[in-house]
Amino acid sequence: MPARAPFPRICIALGLPDAERLLEHASREAAQGERFIEFRLDYLPSPQQGVGVIQEFLRLYPDATVLATCRRHQNHGRFNGSIEEEFRILAAAIAAGARAVDIELESAENGPARMDLLGEAQVVVSYHNFEGTPALDPIMRRMLKVPAAAYKVVTTARKPSDNLKILSLLKTHGKVPLVVLAMSETGFSTRVLCTVLGGAYTYASPTTAEGTAAGQVSSRTLHNLYHIDKAWKSCKIYGVIADPVRHSISPAVHNRALQARRIEAIYLPFLVGALQLKDFFSLAENLPLQGFSVTIPHKQRIIRYLDTLDPLSRRIGAVNTVWRKARKWRGTNTDIDGVRIPLEQKLRLSKATVLVAGNGGAARAAAFALGDAGAKISITGRNPDRVRALAKACGGEAVMPDQLVNSHFDVLVHATPLGMWPHVDECFFDGQIPAQIVFDLVYNPAETALLKRASEQGCEVIQGVEMFIEQAARQFEIFTGESAPRLVMERAAKEALSEHNHRG
Repeated sequence: MPARAPFPRICIALGLPDAERLLEHASREAAQGERFIEFRLDYLPSPQQGVGVIQEFLRLYPDATVLATCRRHQNHGRFNGSIEEEFRILAAAIAAGARAVDIELESAENGPARMDLLGEAQVVVSYHNFEGTPALDPIMRRMLKVPAAAYKVVTTARKPSDNLKILSLLKTHGKVPLVVLAMSETGFSTRVLCTVLGGAYTYASPTTAEGTAAGQVSSRTLHNLYHIDKAWKSCKIYGVIADPVRHSISPAVHNRALQARRIEAIYLPFLVGALQLKDFFSLAENLPLQGFSVTIPHKQRIIRYLDTLDPLSRRIGAVNTVWRKARKWRGTNTDIDGVRIPLEQKLRLSKATVLVAGNGGAARAAAFALGDAGAKISITGRNPDRVRALAKACGGEAVMPDQLVNSHFDVLVHATPLGMWPHVDECFFDGQIPAQIVFDLVYNPAETALLKRASEQGCEVIQGVEMFIEQAARQFEIFTGESAPRLVMERAAKEALSEHNHRG
């Protein structure tokens, strides 16, 4: 096997349809400090054009490392030529200065004579599966028969445990330089954990163009949010489980807090479908996952998978925080603090009348927390049976939406997903809002349609980000045992919301 030449931690994957734009974007990435660029020559009308681009790029940035790839259409690339033509193009790329080439396993297995064309270049032998994540041991046996500087295994994650299947290769083949990734949003965590858990490098999309694979994240995010180019001695993993999860600002807030306290840990978003909780726990058990936040749609169903939870969370019947201690999964509900503390700064809860809109996990936390603080609770929502059930459970009154016309409350706590990104125009109330203080637990966007309407009607409003910060700070303390850096977390939350809304 050729000697391993260490690669930089992040490879920027560039696939562009013309040579001029390819050089422009590669130069822009290099100017921003990136030093490992993949040139997808198969994206060009004539891959041979890319050879000149590589030459010119390395003249401008001689300290950069270029990885040349010319993937054939049989392997989901865009090159329609033969294997012989593929190797000739890659040999020309090496002559132009490319230090490494990516050869798909099927081409590499076609004979050592072709591999000799590549000379002293670092060869990355790659396997891709765009349908799912099969058994990987037979594939690894095939790959290791081909001498290479690194081996890349890329599958598609359909469920959380697929991530474990591919990340496990880093443990079972610890002495082999590996790049392991699972495509799709479900597989996002592998793009971060590959290098954290010992992989050779990972792939990122450029900051100035589209990526070349599903689930690719920008290099800026990998550098700034996840710090994956640091040398991890050991790394604890935390996260958030949700569906959808892309809108969550929890990774931005918790990672910044972990970094502020200099804790060797990383916090990741995990896309977990409504019926995938059991499968997720098979991933959680086998990763160094120490704890995770829980949000829609899992706050109630998660309880059946926990070993223990505190009495109030059991009464509420919903959990938003899970952590592992003494090999047991423990649950609690920090939404309680998230609702109670911002309202206590506005009025005396023991004298207040509160309308809670919703019947899910956040609504249950609000109803029990405020009821325990002495407030008179009413519950409303669009599902009469669930409204009545929650009202009975928390000792409150059930009020259907059509009965609210002549009602008025000191506080409205809105705890439904209506108005949440991307459905930002939705609002629970069409007309007059029956409360003086309106607290919307939706935090993305920061100013929801409900809050805009409430302000226009002269109500005092509390944004959901206040609830988010309170519950997240308490989670951080449970996860780490250290005090939460609140100002850091607040700033990170506002920046993340601003950036998300700008992208949207």
